[in-house]
Amino acid sequence: MPEAATLRVLVAGGADRLRESGIAEPRREAIRIWSEVAGGSPADVALGGSEPADSVAAALFEQSVARRSRGEPLAHVVGRSGFRRLTLVSDGRALIPRPETEGLVDLVLKRIHRGRVLDVGTGSGCIALSLAQEGRFSEVVGVDASAQALDLARLNRDILGVPVTLVRGDLCLPFREGAFDALISNPPYLTSAEYMALDLSVRQWEPAAALVGGDDGMVPTRRLLDEGRKVLRPGGWLALELDCSRAISAARHARGLGWHDVAIHVDLFGRERYLLAQRSNER
Repeated sequence: MPEAATLRVLVAGGADRLRESGIAEPRREAIRIWSEVAGGSPADVALGGSEPADSVAAALFEQSVARRSRGEPLAHVVGRSGFRRLTLVSDGRALIPRPETEGLVDLVLKRIHRGRVLDVGTGSGCIALSLAQEGRFSEVVGVDASAQALDLARLNRDILGVPVTLVRGDLCLPFREGAFDALISNPPYLTSAEYMALDLSVRQWEPAAALVGGDDGMVPTRRLLDEGRKVLRPGGWLALELDCSRAISAARHARGLGWHDVAIHVDLFGRERYLLAQRSNER
């Protein structure tokens, strides 16, 4: 019977396979995969590297490295991703939470902490769950047209034990007039051509419906700017994530609809990424 490989040899071999498949940080990812499948920490590789690797964990590690080598996102391979203070289950039912979207939550929390807030296109639930955890809102509602995404959001909610109401529906249509004090959304905002230019790791593994926003990328954004005026109370806040190339156009459209205090904010990379606006005090 062959001798079990040591942890150090196992991880080094996994890193080599990841490197050959074009992964940018193969050793870091190999260590992350081992930590997830073995239930340990990255330090275990350094501290226990000369010990024989557990055979069950080693088999899972090899399978996971093979999945990652075929281009599957790391968040799907390890089954979870981080977002602000949360660790979320992550799979193909919704977009993998991006660091840029964390900034959208910050912008909302700097302006409002109480009342009712709506997260449109909740996906994995990352925005809604963060707001519910970090704010003092009386209710946080997440809405999504995808039943699969809502199942994932529900799973994350139940694991975390954070109170969020989840609703299936098309953008703001399920909700009554003046129901919310804030509306936040990371809607689909790419054109079809931009979507086709994305890396295969996105196109093959993440839902296109959460990425493509019509021929010009602006269809959901325009709808939210229109429908948001109805579901927000007077003085309520709207916060949207945008494609930086269309930020100015979105702001112009918002002003044309009568939104007040329209402003574009940059993300952590300095790109014009977020639109904030306030609902008029008039009906």
